[in-house]
Amino acid sequence: MASKQTLVLVAAALAVAFLPALAAATEHWVGDDQGWKLGFNYSAWAETKEFKVGDALVFKYMESKHNVVELSGADFAACNLPAPASAKALTTGQDQVTLDEAGRRWFACGVGTHCQQGMKVKINIVAATEDAGAPSVAPPPPSSPAAKVQACLAQAAVTVTAVIAAVFVF
Repeated sequence: MASKQTLVLVAAALAVAFLPALAAATEHWVGDDQGWKLGFNYSAWAETKEFKVGDALVFKYMESKHNVVELSGADFAACNLPAPASAKALTTGQDQVTLDEAGRRWFACGVGTHCQQGMKVKINIVAATEDAGAPSVAPPPPSSPAAKVQACLAQAAVTVTAVIAAVFVF
């Protein structure tokens, strides 16, 4: 009997350990493995993702060649950058932006004519909670190595829980 109690404690500990990973926000690396650079179609990239409130964007780039500037929708469409663009620019080469409310956000590179050359992305952010009446859809594939590891850990937690449940049935 003591071994079943130990098994229940182990199962509970695993569930507690993996629940935060299951509920955690997604970190989206803009451009995935390509990063933030010229010659990449960020519109197509963004269309393949679902951005939720609480998620984060990570812009990875060579800090000496690019930056990230958040714009209004009208300024994004026309590539009107603030003067000077560097005043409002993120410049670390690994900038993280938390998506803190539903709606749209627009980002561009403020260096030279990079925005006009397509180095810009529009993000549509949805509420983090799913509508109870809406049909459930499979989540999009992870967009960063960290998110991929998180998805694997979540799957492992589900598998371990299923194995433990099977042990109790038999």
